[in-house]
Amino acid sequence: MDKYTVTNIKVGNLLSDAQIGNIAIPEIQRPFVWKKSKVRDLIDSLYKNYPVGYIITWKSPDVKIKDGISSNGRLILIDGQQRITALSTSLNKIEIVNSKYKKERIVISFNPKTEEFKVRDRGTERGKEWITDIADAMDAGRKFINKYLDNNGIETDEEADLISDRIEKLKQIKNSDVGNITLDASLPIDVVTEIFIRINDAGVKLSQADFTMSKIAIYEKTSGDEYGMYLRKFIDYFCELATSSDRLTQIKKNDKAFSSSPYWKKVEWIASDNNESYIPTYNDILRVVSLVEFNRGKLGDLVALLSGRDFEERNYKASIAEDSFAKLEVGIDKYTKKINFEHFVQDILWNLGFKDSGISISQNAINYAYAMYLRGKDVGVEDGNLKSLIRRLLVISLLTQRHSGSFESRWTADFQRIRATEDLVDFVATLERQNLTDVFWTDTLPSRFDNTVLTSPDWALYTLAQKYLGNQSFLSKTLVRDMKTAQIHHVFPKAYLVKHGYSHKSMYNKLANYVYLHDQINNKISDRSPREYFSEIQKYDNAYSNEMKSAEELGNNLMENDIPLDLTEGEVAFYPNFLKERQNLMALKIRQYYKKL
Repeated sequence: MDKYTVTNIKVGNLLSDAQIGNIAIPEIQRPFVWKKSKVRDLIDSLYKNYPVGYIITWKSPDVKIKDGISSNGRLILIDGQQRITALSTSLNKIEIVNSKYKKERIVISFNPKTEEFKVRDRGTERGKEWITDIADAMDAGRKFINKYLDNNGIETDEEADLISDRIEKLKQIKNSDVGNITLDASLPIDVVTEIFIRINDAGVKLSQADFTMSKIAIYEKTSGDEYGMYLRKFIDYFCELATSSDRLTQIKKNDKAFSSSPYWKKVEWIASDNNESYIPTYNDILRVVSLVEFNRGKLGDLVALLSGRDFEERNYKASIAEDSFAKLEVGIDKYTKKINFEHFVQDILWNLGFKDSGISISQNAINYAYAMYLRGKDVGVEDGNLKSLIRRLLVISLLTQRHSGSFESRWTADFQRIRATEDLVDFVATLERQNLTDVFWTDTLPSRFDNTVLTSPDWALYTLAQKYLGNQSFLSKTLVRDMKTAQIHHVFPKAYLVKHGYSHKSMYNKLANYVYLHDQINNKISDRSPREYFSEIQKYDNAYSNEMKSAEELGNNLMENDIPLDLTEGEVAFYPNFLKERQNLMALKIRQYYKKL
């Protein structure tokens, strides 16, 4: 089986096919990211007959409709969006959407005397030697050329012929060839992704979510409608507005059709949301919807279902595509529903302590938890119990790294299992029994603090535990929940350890040597041993720190930071034992945190 075919297509035909829908361009309503100078360079390359690369299309599979009749699938553009958009705006006067969601045209000017191209400016508008807009010349006849010759006072036949030839050459841009690589409809999405990566030489990495969004955008319930494009915008605009509320006015102004549709009310609310914990991308939405509505963790399976794939008969049916798109819309509704999203963020993520963007938690783990939350609502788990279950499940996922590695198959099995209230309760209880054993808490988890990665889920969980439990920061009554992520410093100072032989960062940057500590207190600690700086703190005379006023307060502070009490006598020889003891205490802190969820 040929995985792809290679043909040439004329620029003019390419633009026509795109305009009438023979080649579906899923990205057409998304912001155009090329600089205007790059559009100019593309036109210049075509004028000089230089190669401009390939576009890549992916054929939609033929689907069976009523009475066994087959409907031919369209070509989906998966690479070449920017080039086709550049050509459409410069040659066919099509408006594009810029990065600020404002509509505009990119106009390219041409000087037949010098054969120079420029982005239109005041000089090309006023200079009679310029064809201000090359789109005006594309279908122009002899009258257009004669007018240019007259305006520029060109009288000699030789010069007139030269200018005429150059304008004719400009018009021939639409007859230039562009290579088209068409990927076969039978290729699974992971193969399509791999082929794209290998063919594309611009360093662009498209994900399976990109291909899924392309598949969504071209779907039509009835011939010529834009149902799929509306669903795509439903997802896209929700993500855009979650990222920046500034885009609300421009989207509403420039896409009046969508902003007057029922979908708009379902997305505009997110623009006023002040959450920084969970800002979704379209990959996140697709992952969650695929799990909740289809019990499938692989986006490739979702694409297949949206294409009408019958996994048993191994063919494609319009009825399956219709059913799959109906489920997709239901799933997007659930995901974006204000009450669902806000309750998940506020009652689960924020309750866990995850309220700011400074803590590193896998987006995959959050997606998994949100999908489970929506599944729990579907199967009727009581709200208070459900939120407790999902909080625990998210922590289990982080502790066991359930969201990494070959997670897609694992997630598929999880969601196929949970079809009733008791299934979710039993599922979480089973994970606890299987994974959160005494050995895990006293051996496995402590050993994971013997590393230097502050972005690890283990450090994130320890921070969340301190926030949740209302712990003080080191040597201060300021709570950890009120500290900045940047205020993480060493208990045994780096300079002190380096001076005594712990010269590599893998030795002094241990997680168990980190605490949340005010910068000014850290500056006073400087490069001294714990024994030395504690000797000053224990005077309790406020000269060193105006917060630890008694041995009882200091002891409580050390306990909340899981610091062994004998640290107060700590010199360099104590450092290895300190790390080991604190690793155990940090693991116990997370266990205490988990038990309270």
